[in-house]
Amino acid sequence: MATQPVPHARRADPDPAVDGPWRDPSLTPEERVADLVPRMTLEEKAAQLYGVWVGADADGDGVAPHQNDMDPVDWADVTAHGLGQLTRPFGTAPVDPGVGAVALARAQHRITESGRFAIPALAHEECLAGFTAWGATAYPVPLSWGASWHPELVTEMAGRIGRDMRSVGIHQGLAPVLDVVRDLRWGRVEETIGEDPYLVATIGTAYVRGLESAGIVATLKHFAGYAASSGARNHAPVRAGAREMADIVLPPFEMALREGGARSVMHSYAEIDGLPAAADPALLTGLLRDTWGFTGTVVADYFGIGFLETLHKVAADRADAARLALGAGVDVELPTVHSYGAVLVTAVRDGAVAEELVDRALHRVLLQKCQLGLLDPDRTPLPTALLCTDPEQARATVDLDPPENRALARKLAEEACVLLANPAGALPLRGDGRIAVVGPRADDALAMLGCYSFPSHVGVSHPEVPMGIGIPTVLESLRAEFPAAKLSSARGCDVDGTDTSDIATAAELARGADVCVAVLGDRAGLFGRGTSGEGCDAADLSLPGVQGELLDALLATGTPVVLVLLTGRPYALGRWAGLTAATVQAFFPGEEGGPALAGVLSGRVNPSGRLPVGIPHGPGGQPWTYLQPPLGLANEVSNLDPTPLHPFGHGLSYTTFDWEPGGSAPGEIRTDGSADIEVTVRNTGDREGAEVVQLYVHDPVAQTTRPQARLIGYARVELAAGQARKVTFRFHADLVSFTGIGGRRIVEPGDLELRLATSSAVRDVRQTVRLLLTGPERTVDHRRRLVCETTIEEAAQFPAAAGN
Repeated sequence: MATQPVPHARRADPDPAVDGPWRDPSLTPEERVADLVPRMTLEEKAAQLYGVWVGADADGDGVAPHQNDMDPVDWADVTAHGLGQLTRPFGTAPVDPGVGAVALARAQHRITESGRFAIPALAHEECLAGFTAWGATAYPVPLSWGASWHPELVTEMAGRIGRDMRSVGIHQGLAPVLDVVRDLRWGRVEETIGEDPYLVATIGTAYVRGLESAGIVATLKHFAGYAASSGARNHAPVRAGAREMADIVLPPFEMALREGGARSVMHSYAEIDGLPAAADPALLTGLLRDTWGFTGTVVADYFGIGFLETLHKVAADRADAARLALGAGVDVELPTVHSYGAVLVTAVRDGAVAEELVDRALHRVLLQKCQLGLLDPDRTPLPTALLCTDPEQARATVDLDPPENRALARKLAEEACVLLANPAGALPLRGDGRIAVVGPRADDALAMLGCYSFPSHVGVSHPEVPMGIGIPTVLESLRAEFPAAKLSSARGCDVDGTDTSDIATAAELARGADVCVAVLGDRAGLFGRGTSGEGCDAADLSLPGVQGELLDALLATGTPVVLVLLTGRPYALGRWAGLTAATVQAFFPGEEGGPALAGVLSGRVNPSGRLPVGIPHGPGGQPWTYLQPPLGLANEVSNLDPTPLHPFGHGLSYTTFDWEPGGSAPGEIRTDGSADIEVTVRNTGDREGAEVVQLYVHDPVAQTTRPQARLIGYARVELAAGQARKVTFRFHADLVSFTGIGGRRIVEPGDLELRLATSSAVRDVRQTVRLLLTGPERTVDHRRRLVCETTIEEAAQFPAAAGN
């Protein structure tokens, strides 16, 4: 096929009706857009407000629910007046990245040729655990980012993801997920960063910084309340109160916008107190724009505008759905046109929708396109990864999984592995003798991936196509890690289902081994096709299928069992507490997860991950997270004890650490004051390691009930053997603000306890600083201090302990 270069300017002669100051890059984006909008017809305006899912088949098995209920579109018809967005040109079916970049460039060429103004579409993709494209690096899922407690590393990862996307012509990434886990049974726990708003906010903001630094528009989702769905059911109603929304659900979005600079927000599917987010002007305009000052775009979650009619039943028809969504502040309909195209044009002409609402959304869309350079007459016609537009010449020329990406994926996976228990020092393994590697996740590459990694998300529908990236399994990685050992393997059972016929074979294998590594966990999938993932909600937190019975059988052999969990959510492990020789938790650790886990088991890697969600003791008792007031904890008025087996923030190491108090903190500060909280951490073992110092606040008496402990700061401290480093938290009173009786966010005078700890559990508090806040009660808003500034500096050292 002949090459089709994209011209810098489609028309040789200026057209006074079309050309004007808006083409002048020396003007401000506001000036250019103000000149452009009045030149556009209503049809041209509406065309900028929707996407088209390239290659989507309305008659096939779609990748999102209810896709088959939507109308197929005619390409020539929907692009005749221009196009707002192209939906997932790489993430819909396997395509060589070079060929895909050519296809995208050609699509952009056709779009610019079709419309009078020659404005390209903005192309977006999923990027939750890496660029969701065939052959792209599959990084650990967000729950692993949270387990690393390492924002800087997450920023580096997001920067690499963004540069890969930008190199092939993508402009916008649909990540990060900033939902705070409220119920561990929810299928999308794997996509979240954890159960604490401060951890979610800081790690999520770090991701935004990295993605935006590469020129990709970061999209915060799902705004807001999605993870608080009733019964942990996907899309179920949310019944969160105003304080839960203000103090837990919304702060991560505040931080990612103000500190991270995210330029787009995706509305949630959820209804909150009966009002769907997509139709809520108080949320999408009043709070997001008028209060927080957001100036970017609000995009629809896929089919979310249509759901106002078909699922929520708050819109009479498509035009009514468009009226509600535009009025609330949804600027772009995704993934494809349903309500914002010809239906919207007719509604405006009939007087059902004000054209001012169309112009408002259009202004935001064009402003973003202008900032991306898509209105510039001399824009680069090809993405940087391409040297030509011939697909065969471009084939195999774009590498989206280079060694540098894999090295970073390995490092993040290593830092995210959490050593939950090692009571008798069974780990590290010696690396010789007989090792039985047992379990349904032991020798399956997909065990490493979450539901939005391309092989799990799309590749499973194309079994004839190679995976596109190398993903060593746990078994393969252990063979490479322990060349002197004799390894044997058996599945024992499937991930789910009731078949127990292979358990006896696996148990016999374990009985003849010196140690058994049991690799259990989840299978990521979509809408019931997995045990974890979107639409794969759990009735309780028992291990899926008969994996619990398999573990019972392995333990009954008397052979020491090291339990390795590859999951998208935490599962109840109290039944086996004290029975396993050791337990290691990994949350879908990505393509390098196998070698990372093998390194932890061998001791080549010293585990430093900390739990972003607690590990339950029993399978029931949900919803529950550590952010509980006194009556939400174990007490004498209920026979149910919700105390987790392993608390939020927990994680062990192969070395030991001592904590020494730093300089004395003032006994009191004013309600607008600050104080330095210091602690020195010393590695007293004989090898390097990383400690995670966590700062919690306990408010003994407040005007509303408060969590017994709440994270307000943390620092990941890497230490050589014998090394000591001083950690200083610059505590500001704003960090303990909360929503008071009057519905305002306040800083209340009174006593506080600042707890320096290794987890959220009281037993893990290493140092307590008592502080009195004095002065008047302060009202604070979105301009308050959001981040606890932290510094780490060298302290005095002493020789490493011998033989420790």
